[in-house]
Amino acid sequence: MNSSNPTPARRSLRVAIAGAGIGGLTAAAALRQRGFEVVIYERARQLGEVGAGLQIAPNAVKVIRALGLEDRFMKLAAEPLVRLSLKWDDGTVLARERFKGPMQEVFGARYYMAHRADLHALLLSLVPESSIHTGAECVGAETTKGGAVMRFADGSEAEADLVLGADGIHSAVRKGLFGAGEARFTNQICWRLILKMDELRDAAPKLPVPLDGSEYTGWLGPTGHVLFYPLRGGELLNIFAGRVSTQWADETWTVPSSKQEMLDAYAGWHPGMLDVMSRAKEAFKWGIYDRDPLANWVIGRVGLLGDAAHPMMPTLAQGAAISIEDGYAVARHVDQCSSDPAAALAAYERERQPRASKVQLQARQQFLNNQLVPPPPPLPVDWIFGHDVVAGPVREAA
Repeated sequence: MNSSNPTPARRSLRVAIAGAGIGGLTAAAALRQRGFEVVIYERARQLGEVGAGLQIAPNAVKVIRALGLEDRFMKLAAEPLVRLSLKWDDGTVLARERFKGPMQEVFGARYYMAHRADLHALLLSLVPESSIHTGAECVGAETTKGGAVMRFADGSEAEADLVLGADGIHSAVRKGLFGAGEARFTNQICWRLILKMDELRDAAPKLPVPLDGSEYTGWLGPTGHVLFYPLRGGELLNIFAGRVSTQWADETWTVPSSKQEMLDAYAGWHPGMLDVMSRAKEAFKWGIYDRDPLANWVIGRVGLLGDAAHPMMPTLAQGAAISIEDGYAVARHVDQCSSDPAAALAAYERERQPRASKVQLQARQQFLNNQLVPPPPPLPVDWIFGHDVVAGPVREAA
């Protein structure tokens, strides 16, 4: 044997991810940052995130920073100066707190508002186009001898060292691992709107607070809540209008809605708020679903992340943030235990499942609390915002 020959380099793990949404792309970017081979399989035939605004709390911004994206993200996002809670009918200011400044001081990162499509595009910039396969509908995944396999609707398969299911609340990977189960209608529907701020100048005087991109405003009522917050540095106004409802007949996430139907749902609410909402050119409504916390996310070399593992109500605005945390955490564990992918996924589950489940359940409770008259003080979120998954627990030796 010629001792001068170099020892062959250990083959980099290959990770297959189902779903190219926020969670899947975060995982892909963090894995690639550590030198792993990543392939993403996305059901849609074209990449891109539609939808509206996202709140990106400090716990998620720490991940964006660790991926080297914070400077670019700041230029696309918005950071309100203050957060206001207003009474639903007469606009009385119920609470006012300084928003910009304290978040960084207390939690170590800022709190941003961003368009989902902008964050998606940033994460996508860290993943080569050649690593993403569109029009690939995953129908299941399982551990095999020495690896894992993802299966597709057309009968084809993809082998990898491990598989991550980031394929949403109706996850095929989850169904294959843990059974189908029904998503739970949460008794909440919502409308999401994005308006151009410069087209709302004549509406601003009708409001009890400024409409200039400096404020995050929540209108709180016994039958729902409406949020106004800026996007893209104040260029856009995002509106989330949530409404308590016991009925949602449609199986789809979103259905067309007339503006009048939306406005009728808030009859009697502040006229200035309604005037702004009436400027929308079209309206769609969503039925909000979640699931009960899942005790396990992993079987062998196949694991879940994001909405596939823990779909939650939007009450705490943590759905995307916790998915971002998942994506970074799974990469960290795979890096720490790359010689044993199943053990890496098991350690990831031990770290993430308790936290995500707690956020899921608190989001539900906050929704119930919001309907009380008068509503009690908001449930504490310091434990959510202050978490740093980047500096998370190091895997203990076996």
